[in-house]
Amino acid sequence: MNQLIQNLVGMGGLTDQVIATDFLISAKAAVRNYAVAITETATPELKTALQQQLNDAIATHEKITIYMMAKGYYHPHDLSEQLQLDLTTSKTAINLAQKLQ
Repeated sequence: MNQLIQNLVGMGGLTDQVIATDFLISAKAAVRNYAVAITETATPELKTALQQQLNDAIATHEKITIYMMAKGYYHPHDLSEQLQLDLTTSKTAINLAQKLQ
């Protein structure tokens, strides 16, 4: 979404946060899914390949987490700060939905 449209609908830089959050959620799901797949596999070769994919998914998750923390999008060590951020983001989403109706 270009900057003009973001400003018109009142989102500003929120789209970066939304994209990063979606990416983080996907990375968490990948870690979980690879871990389950490793426990279900029968061949050593497949298990090794899945373990490498799991390691890559964990590294990706770490990079996204570091990025989000640096940008102020994610506060995993400060629950009250994260709650405030989530409430603000939720209000923005509700306001945007109301504007689009």
